[in-house]
Amino acid sequence: MRIKHTFRLPPALSSQLADYAARKRISQALVVEAALTSFLSPDGAERLEAAISRRLDRHTRNLDRLEHHVKISNEAIALFVRFWLTTTPPLPDTALAAAQASGQERYKGFIEALGRRIEKSQSLAREISEERGPDETTA
Repeated sequence: MRIKHTFRLPPALSSQLADYAARKRISQALVVEAALTSFLSPDGAERLEAAISRRLDRHTRNLDRLEHHVKISNEAIALFVRFWLTTTPPLPDTALAAAQASGQERYKGFIEALGRRIEKSQSLAREISEERGPDETTA
């Protein structure tokens, strides 16, 4: 047996209810019944907490992965800078213009290679993981 209830809704909420029921091809009364059941159920808070926990866990995993990639990037840049500074002698003033022109060409090549890697979804982190193997990446 069902008991009839009469209540009023704000126009915006009434419109949302009608749109949702039409999209799902169910009656508005069924939508209201499900919403009230969910709202009044005693385990609603626990379900909400579980959903939030799952979302936080996913964000934590994403942040951990991001931290790992940032560490790899920082170490790669630091290693390159150290290598470059220790192996590149200072240039005399007479060779500076030619070195700058050569550097511009090499930089353009670098940007093109970087663009190709990004288009192919290649990443340094993946290459390092593949080369080291699963046991060595946790060390």
